[in-house]
Amino acid sequence: MLRKRNPEMEMEDREALLDEDVCSEQPSADSYGSLRNREFIPPRYLTAACREDAEDPAYIGYNKCGPQPSQPLGNYFRDKKTKIDFVLVWEVRSRKKRRSGARGQGEGNGDAEAELEEGSRSGRRRAQLTRWRDKFIHNLQSAKLLLEKEETVSEKKTIHYLKLSAPWEVLLYYAEELCLRAPLQAQPNPDHNTSDQVLKKFCLPNIMAETVPNKPVNYYTCAFRKSKMGKFLGSENQQTYFSNTQRQRIVYEILSRTAYGKRKRAEVGVERLLNEGVFTAAFPLHEGPFESPDYKPEPEKLNQRQVLFHYWARWSKWYKYQPLDHIREYFGEKIAIYFAWLGFYTAWLLPAALVGTLVFVSGILSMGTNTPAEEICSSEGQYLMCPLCNTCHTWNLSDICLMAKMGYLFDHPGTVFFSVFMSFWAVTFLEYWKRKNAMLAYHWDCRDFHEEEERPRPEFAAMAPAMEHNPVTGVKEPYFPKRARLSRMVTGSMVIVVMLCVVMIFLVTVIMYRIIVSGMINHKETAVLRTQAGNIANISSSMVNLALILLMGQVYTALAEQLTKWEMHRTQTQYEDAFTFKVFIFQFVNFYSSPFYVAFFKGRFVGYPGHYGTLFGMRNEDCGPGGCLIELAQQLFIIMVGKQLISNIQEFLIPKIKAWQQRRHLAGLRESQTSPELRRWEEDYKLIKCEGLFDEYLEMVLQFGFITIFVAAFPLAPLFALLNNWVEVRLDAHKFVCEYRRPVAERAQNMGVWFNILEALSHLSVIVNAFLIAFTSDFLPRLLYQYKFDNNLRGYVNFSLAYAPPSYSSPSFVSVNDTHVSNSTCRYKAFRDSNGKFTLFYWELLAVRLGFIIAFEHVVFFVLRAIDWMVPDVPESLELQVKRELYLAKQALADNQEALLVSRRSPSMFDGCPSDPSDTTDTTDKHKLLSVMTSK
Repeated sequence: MLRKRNPEMEMEDREALLDEDVCSEQPSADSYGSLRNREFIPPRYLTAACREDAEDPAYIGYNKCGPQPSQPLGNYFRDKKTKIDFVLVWEVRSRKKRRSGARGQGEGNGDAEAELEEGSRSGRRRAQLTRWRDKFIHNLQSAKLLLEKEETVSEKKTIHYLKLSAPWEVLLYYAEELCLRAPLQAQPNPDHNTSDQVLKKFCLPNIMAETVPNKPVNYYTCAFRKSKMGKFLGSENQQTYFSNTQRQRIVYEILSRTAYGKRKRAEVGVERLLNEGVFTAAFPLHEGPFESPDYKPEPEKLNQRQVLFHYWARWSKWYKYQPLDHIREYFGEKIAIYFAWLGFYTAWLLPAALVGTLVFVSGILSMGTNTPAEEICSSEGQYLMCPLCNTCHTWNLSDICLMAKMGYLFDHPGTVFFSVFMSFWAVTFLEYWKRKNAMLAYHWDCRDFHEEEERPRPEFAAMAPAMEHNPVTGVKEPYFPKRARLSRMVTGSMVIVVMLCVVMIFLVTVIMYRIIVSGMINHKETAVLRTQAGNIANISSSMVNLALILLMGQVYTALAEQLTKWEMHRTQTQYEDAFTFKVFIFQFVNFYSSPFYVAFFKGRFVGYPGHYGTLFGMRNEDCGPGGCLIELAQQLFIIMVGKQLISNIQEFLIPKIKAWQQRRHLAGLRESQTSPELRRWEEDYKLIKCEGLFDEYLEMVLQFGFITIFVAAFPLAPLFALLNNWVEVRLDAHKFVCEYRRPVAERAQNMGVWFNILEALSHLSVIVNAFLIAFTSDFLPRLLYQYKFDNNLRGYVNFSLAYAPPSYSSPSFVSVNDTHVSNSTCRYKAFRDSNGKFTLFYWELLAVRLGFIIAFEHVVFFVLRAIDWMVPDVPESLELQVKRELYLAKQALADNQEALLVSRRSPSMFDGCPSDPSDTTDTTDKHKLLSVMTSK
């Protein structure tokens, strides 16, 4: 029982602990930090602790009364034995700074009383944060965590570092509760690179392969049990049995469960304390510096972080395989799965980029065989075209000779083949990723991982209006009525609809900008400018559209975050799924609305001479001289490639700017230190907080949409995506290894909701490409003309041009020599008669287009289902390994060892089938396992 303390002693203890000057608050009875209860004592007050002659659990193995040892290297307490598993950081302004500020407030004139009242409010807030911190750290000690405190002092403030370590008994308890996997038997750990296996079969050298030192050992594992401790490999060594990521996960679990106030108010967990500002940071430590002091370091002497830097994060390793096992061991499964998917996706882009480049090159080589383009170029003044705007002049079709030839690069039979190929590629890629993901999930022991009953989010716990019993745990938790949440979600959906309408408004604005710019250029005297007016307007409007897309994306992401918080989702998983859905829906419309307009709406509502459609008094847009497909290719190039360039620049510069700001924030503290080197926790505190994987996944998923949905118009899209991803892998690797604080290692089976989005995009791409080929490309009109009239497309240009109605009178007709000609009949591109009615060929073509869409979709989806059926999600070899692991786990965890001996003679006890004397497959493994267990 704690003894009663006088106020002077309480104030002395509080200042000794926190370096705070909060005189208006009395410490709570269960607070730590008292010299009399001897629970936590800062280093500079150790002489006072010597008089008490007691062990301080916050400084285990530390001789408080003798000479102080030098600071050890590595992530250890001062005893050089106890590992640091986590660090909590908080900053406190110096007492002199606060007192001088208080004196300044007292001596001021005018609103001095208001300032003092404000200072009092801020003082009460600081006192409340102090109480929460006191109670939280006291409860951490009650949870048997080992604590050790460090300080960095300057004139302005003091930074407190609280180092945490989980002792052996705590690790054992939570390892069983969290169902961590324990090793039963070592097994080979081969590389799972298909390309490496293929190259070996053909006896070809593999420049991508590289031997990475300290490769993690692979084990057969099972769920950890404390009672079966002796049957697990390495259990005799308490220092190395649990990996650093497992230790960090356990300590973070304790931090997330520990209360700092009243549990009925859900005042629980370090995340909410971080949101409240009680702590400024909470992170596990990196395994030392990422750079080696030697120019050519010895591989076996590198720590885990240095291995990742030298063999993964450096730009010179852009063509090497990623060391996924090392990434998983250092960052956890969730981050490792992201990099595994990114590498797998990049590798699959190689064949797509190769085929797309060949299709583009074939278009260049076959430009000379394009009969319609040759007819246009040789027509001279034969085809007098109708004006492109109400005040424009007529023009000759031969003026667009170059654009007609360029349009063939993006609209020839090879692009149809490529769109079919990419539809198969997308689904096959996802099917093989399922197999790869299943292998990685098994290899990393997270195949059977399921999230436990999640605790409420900190923001939800803070804002929930009521408390109710959790039907699973039976514990009272914060509660928000479902009807109220549904109402908020509907309201949030309305906000999303409003924002999508804003995107449509911007799209209309860009369209009007394009019409105005095109009309202005058409009034120029130069013929070249007039013929290129559409291209100039299209390229400039695409750049404006890209700027609006990026601006709206930033605004909406911030809005979606606030909306999702307002909807009061109980768990972090529910919150992330809702946020992901909102952002993706918006970004999908934001990025793809303009390409969709050009592909399916531009030029569809133009009308015909004398009966033109209008938008706000201006004529609707028509496709340019080269067709809508080349304009779509221009838009895709600018939006996709421009977005990738800007994103890479941001990913390169923003972390460096944030790191510079953090270093500047801590610059004054560095000057006041006497130690020549920063300690590990100080170095890591200078780094920036890891922002997670949401932005990385979103960028890649949007890119996947560009290379699949509109690939018929832009066959070079996979090539640009491949070049971007080679850069993206190293940029992300460098951020995680060198610039981010080490994130808490999280477990995950797969990509989560992002895989469902990729599947939806792959199926949408089939439909969009079918409509793109049918209605936007000239492939089907030319094919039908070849079938009905001429196989060599002779006369196709004249056939595809209609005559303006006799009643139509243009503002001015211009002949070749720029003299005004009256009573001339201009031409325009359409399948109409002289009265503006659709011809029979138009209706035949419409039937062919609809039939092509139906046939294309049915054939492609049938083949995709066949691929899905033929490619199992789990390889057969993996199924055998799973059965083998279950068999070993059943034997190792058997309660009766005699049953093991019987099972060795009669496997039917375990397998449910009669024993086979000829089956000697696992005899050696059984002997080894039994010898280990009997020796125990």
